[in-house]
Amino acid sequence: MSQKQAFVPEPIVVGVAGGSGSGKTTVVHRILDRVGWDRIAYLPHDAYYKDASHLPWEERIHLNYDHPQSLDNDLLIEHIHRLMQGQPVDAPIYDFSQHIRSDETRRVFPSPVILVEGILVFVDERLRDLMDIKLYVDTAADIRFIRRLLRDINERGRTVQSVVEQYQTTVRPMHLKFVEPTKSYADIIIPEGGHNDVAMEMVIGRIETLLAEHETAYPNSSDLR
Repeated sequence: MSQKQAFVPEPIVVGVAGGSGSGKTTVVHRILDRVGWDRIAYLPHDAYYKDASHLPWEERIHLNYDHPQSLDNDLLIEHIHRLMQGQPVDAPIYDFSQHIRSDETRRVFPSPVILVEGILVFVDERLRDLMDIKLYVDTAADIRFIRRLLRDINERGRTVQSVVEQYQTTVRPMHLKFVEPTKSYADIIIPEGGHNDVAMEMVIGRIETLLAEHETAYPNSSDLR
């Protein structure tokens, strides 16, 4: 029996989409905390921004990071397939303060659940086709902007002016053009994200049910990690 068959022949792939600042990270962490970090391979889409280190700083800061073409979906899809085959991957790490891909990587091990999260994960049909469960986090625009503003200042070293300018020129128009329409692909829409306890219990319950089915059929799968 091949390693893929012995480990998890059909891993559960969960996609979490929604606008910037909608609360996707809260949803992801609630799933990780309840289901178990050791049973989930987590791949944040924004780690897969294309490297722009070859461009001067003034060009990097004006790139449209909210357009689907800014992301290396080919690499992300390759990593998902490798995890599904029972192979570990070295996920990229993106330096948001410098707008470049870091030289360091993060080792991600194959797990019975693969969790992919990002504003544009439902845009690419190839990614959607890999997902068993698609979640869309739906939060009002003003709340999303405030959360993004605080995050980018506190965690990514941005100035208020740069965050506001980026929101007006790319974030909002790209959300309306690319992100919002992908809500129609979602299996479950979660208003207010991880703070919606009823929706989260439904989502986590579904994942745990599928996971239990896998672990019952393949009780020794975790030994191969």
